[in-house]
Amino acid sequence: MNLVFGLGASGHPAPMKRASRLGFLLSLAGLAGSLLAEEPMKNVAPDISIEQAQRWSEKFRNWHYYPDHVIPSSPEIEGVEGVHMTDVPTIFQLPGDPLYYMSFLGYDGRGYQSFIANSENLVHWRNIRLAMSFGRDGEFDYGGVVIGAYQFEDYNLKTPRLLKKRDGKYHSLYLAFPRQGGYELRPGGQGLAASADGMTWERVKEEPILSVFDEDCQDWEKDCIYLPWLVEHEDLFYNFYNAANGKLEQMGLATSDDLYHWKRYAENPVLSNGQKGTYHQVFCSDAKVFRDEDHWSMFFFGVGQGGAHIMMAYSRDLEHWTIDPEPIYKSGGHPKGLDAQFAHKIAIVWNPINETFYMYYNAVGEKGRGIGLITNKPLEF
Repeated sequence: MNLVFGLGASGHPAPMKRASRLGFLLSLAGLAGSLLAEEPMKNVAPDISIEQAQRWSEKFRNWHYYPDHVIPSSPEIEGVEGVHMTDVPTIFQLPGDPLYYMSFLGYDGRGYQSFIANSENLVHWRNIRLAMSFGRDGEFDYGGVVIGAYQFEDYNLKTPRLLKKRDGKYHSLYLAFPRQGGYELRPGGQGLAASADGMTWERVKEEPILSVFDEDCQDWEKDCIYLPWLVEHEDLFYNFYNAANGKLEQMGLATSDDLYHWKRYAENPVLSNGQKGTYHQVFCSDAKVFRDEDHWSMFFFGVGQGGAHIMMAYSRDLEHWTIDPEPIYKSGGHPKGLDAQFAHKIAIVWNPINETFYMYYNAVGEKGRGIGLITNKPLEF
């Protein structure tokens, strides 16, 4: 996620709308690609070849479409008005509760707030409620909050997304912006939130966990930090996050042993922009990382080749990654035009009842910015 600034009438930076912003970035792809084309081969782990990555991606291709958004761009939310864009789905469950829950952001012109809906069947989502609202004026999350980087019981691709309690509460890393009044007003950062019930969330650390003002902030991330994704593995927490230097976004990694204090990986970024003509030459953004048999699978979105696309990368150690250069899903594929502009920012869950992957994604097209659904098997509606 990113923001391009133009100049308003007063000469101060003014935000472009999201569609205009990505379109503008795509127009710069030739320039970005020409700068990157001379660099040596990147994004290939020493123990995973591109050919192996492509073989692992095969099961994530050939999707079937749900005909409409499952969360529309302007959903009905009791007590909340003005939401006209929805984005960033994450699926979770609560111990002992048969329902599925989806958190997502809603944008109302001021900034982001986080909402939660529930479902019995992973298709029809109801009872949308506010989960976390704007922070206090003058603080780092006053301009908006996006929860969803939860601590789960297990990170296996096919296990239930059960929230895990730590010190009696559930936890989520979250994206935060400091100012209201526009779309993703830089510089973004990240906070730590907690919840007693999984439904209502609040900040539990007064300072950001990651910020562009940190002493170890590197040049590639100096302008804005965006969405986190949390993985717990062998008593260590991993935070995969995208960040920007100017108009390019890449993927970084930070680690922690307590969720409160984070150290950036010295070899960041772990995913770099691709060369000219690749599907990720402008963005490598919004990671979702799961254990898949003997390796880790990262779903992310790339920007290049005229669109925003859902892509894969693979690792054995969570540090060195090989990108499959061919997206598993390209924007513009939906027969009703739901993703005619962009397809990105996924959530994926396995339904053991019908042995089907459900992949939710931000589908931007004929019906605005909402949350779409594709599955690896056809569903009966």
